[in-house]
Amino acid sequence: MPTPSATSNRPEDVILRLCSLETEVKFKALRELKNQIIGNRTKKLSYVKLGAVPAVVSALSLSADAGDFAGLVQASAVIGSFACGLEAGVRAVLDAGAFSLLFRLISHHYDHKVVDAVARSLRMIYRSKLAPKYDLVQKENIDFLLSLLNSESENLTGLGASIITHSCQTTIDQKALCEAGALKKLLSLLEGSLNQRDASLESLSTIIRSNPDVSSEFMEADSGRAFRTICELTKDRYPRTRLLASMCLIAMWNTSPSYPQDAGLRTKLILVLLELLDEPGQVGDEAPFALSSLVARKEDLQKLAFEAGFVDRLSNHLRKGPLQAKRMQGIFLALADVCSKLEACRSRLLSLEILKLIAEALTHESSEVQVAACICLQSVSRSVKSLSAGLFLNEMLVIPLLQLLNGASAPVQVAALRAISNIVVEFTTRKSTFVQCGGVKQLVHLAKSMDPTIRLNAVWVLRNLVFLADNRCKEEILLELTPSMLSSLICDPEPPVQQQALGFVRNLVDGSIDSIGFIFTEDAIILHAVGRQLRSTSKDEVCVQGMYVLGNVASGNEFHKESVLQQLLPSADSYNQCVLVKFLRSSDNGLRTAAAWTVVNLTFHGCPGAYRRLVKLRNAGVYSQIKNMISDPCLDVKLRVKTALVQSMTFGDSSS
Repeated sequence: MPTPSATSNRPEDVILRLCSLETEVKFKALRELKNQIIGNRTKKLSYVKLGAVPAVVSALSLSADAGDFAGLVQASAVIGSFACGLEAGVRAVLDAGAFSLLFRLISHHYDHKVVDAVARSLRMIYRSKLAPKYDLVQKENIDFLLSLLNSESENLTGLGASIITHSCQTTIDQKALCEAGALKKLLSLLEGSLNQRDASLESLSTIIRSNPDVSSEFMEADSGRAFRTICELTKDRYPRTRLLASMCLIAMWNTSPSYPQDAGLRTKLILVLLELLDEPGQVGDEAPFALSSLVARKEDLQKLAFEAGFVDRLSNHLRKGPLQAKRMQGIFLALADVCSKLEACRSRLLSLEILKLIAEALTHESSEVQVAACICLQSVSRSVKSLSAGLFLNEMLVIPLLQLLNGASAPVQVAALRAISNIVVEFTTRKSTFVQCGGVKQLVHLAKSMDPTIRLNAVWVLRNLVFLADNRCKEEILLELTPSMLSSLICDPEPPVQQQALGFVRNLVDGSIDSIGFIFTEDAIILHAVGRQLRSTSKDEVCVQGMYVLGNVASGNEFHKESVLQQLLPSADSYNQCVLVKFLRSSDNGLRTAAAWTVVNLTFHGCPGAYRRLVKLRNAGVYSQIKNMISDPCLDVKLRVKTALVQSMTFGDSSS
C-alpha cells in the first residue's frame, strides 16, 4: 500500500485538494501544483488535460471572495505558470475565465503582493497571441494603462508595456497612445530596471512600426537623446536588451527610410545581430528574424550584410545543427532576404552547398521550416547563371517539393509552388526530370483547386514549365492539362489566374511554327477562349498576355494569321469597336506594344494575304490609330509603329 504522503502528490489527488473547503488544504495544494509545473512543460500539459486549470481559477475566485491574500498570490502564480510558454495552457486559462477575474483584481485590489502576483500572471498571458486585445481607443482603458506605466511597481509597468506590445495593432491605436503620453513614459522607462527597459524597448518598436509620425516624434524626443540611448543599448551587456534595442532601430528605419542612415551604424547593427545568433534560447531564436527585417527589400543593406559575412555566418549555423525549428525558420528567411537582389549573395550561398540543407529542411516536421526553406530556394533560384547551369532541377529538390504539394497545408503548398515556379524556368533540357517525377499531374490537380491562391500558383508553375520547352515536353504537358481545362482557366473568375493561363498559352505557342499548332487542337477551343477573353475583360495585364498570344500565332502561316484576324475584327453585324484599336489607344505601354507587334506580324510583306489583311485593318480604323502613334512616348511602341507603317508603304498604300 502506498503511504498517504506519496499518494497526496498524485495529480488527481492534488486537483481534488484544490476543491477543498479548507483554506489551508487548498493553499498547500496550490503550492504543490506550482512546484510541480514550474519549468516542466510535460507536467503542465498533463495537468491541463486533467482539468486542473478550472479548479485553480475557482480557487482564485473563492480566495478573492474570502479575502484570502495568500491564496490569491498562490493561485495567480499557478495561472501564470500554466500560461508561460504553453499555448494549450493559455487557452485553458482563458476558457476558464481567469483573464477577466485577474483584470478585476489588478484594477481594484490594494495589497501590493496580490497585485504583483496578478500582474506577473497577466504578463504571461499577454505573451501569447491568444490573449484578448485590449481596446486602446476607450479613454478609461488608456487612463488605466497609463496608471500601470506610471506605477512604481516593476511588474505593473511591465504589464502596461506588455499590453501595448500585444494590443497596439493599428495607426489609430498608435495615435491614441501617443496623444495620451505613452511614448514619453516608455522613453522614461529606458532609464529604469532591466525588466522595465526591455519591456519599454519592445513596446516602442510596436508603437513606431509603420507610423512615420510616431517615428518622427521618437527621433526628435529630447533633441535626439532617446535615439542615442537606444543606439547605446545595442552594446548593452545583456543579450536580450541588445536584441530589443536593435529591433527598435529596425522598426524606426523601416518606417522612416528618409532619415539619415549612417552606414557605419547599420553595419554595427548587422554585426550585433550576427553575434546574437550564438545566444541560446529566445534571443538566438529571434535574432535571424530581426536580420531578415533589417535587410528585406534593401539592396544597400544586403550589400553591407554580405560584406559583414552574413551569408557565411548563417550558413555555418545551419550546418552546425541540430537547431530548434524557430531558429532554423528564421535563418532560412534571413538568407532568402539577403539573396533577393544580389547575385553575389546567391553565388556565395550556392557555393556553400546550401541546396542540400534546403532539401533536408523540406522534409522537416515543422511546416514553418518547410515554408522558410521553400522561400529560401525561391530566392536563391533567381540566379540566371545557376538556372542555366542546371543546379535546381534534380531529384534531391524536386521529389521533396512535390511531396509538399500532396496533402500539406495551403501555406506550405503555396510556398512550394512558388519555389517550383522559379526552378522550372531552367534553360536546360532537364525539364523532363520534373515531368517524369509526376510533377505535371500534381500541378494540374492543384490548378483545379477551389483556393484561388493555390490555383493561381499552380498555373504559374505550368506557365514557366513550358517556357522554352521543346515540343515533346509541351505536348506531354498539354495532354495532361487538356485544351478544355486550359480554356476554362483562361476564363477563370480570378483575373490573376486568367493572366497566368494566357501566359501559359503565350509560352506554349512560342518557338517553331509547329508550336503554334497547339492552339488549334480540339477545334481551336484555346484560340476561341483567348479571343473571348480579349473582347470581354477590362484588365490591361490580362489583355497584354492575350495580345502576345495572338501576336505569336500571327507570326505563323496564312491560316494562323487569318485565324488571328477573325478574333480581332468585329463581325459584320456587330457595332462594337475593333479591340485592336482599343488596345492601341490604351495607356498601358505593354498593351500598346503587343497590339502594334500583332499588326506587324499580320501584315508582314512576304506573306501572300498580307495586303488583304492590311485593307481589312485599315477599314477597321487600325491604321488611322497607328498613324497617330508615330510619336508615342514608349520607344518599343514607336519602333513597332514605324515597322507597321513601313510595311504598309511597301504595298504602295500611302493612304494608310
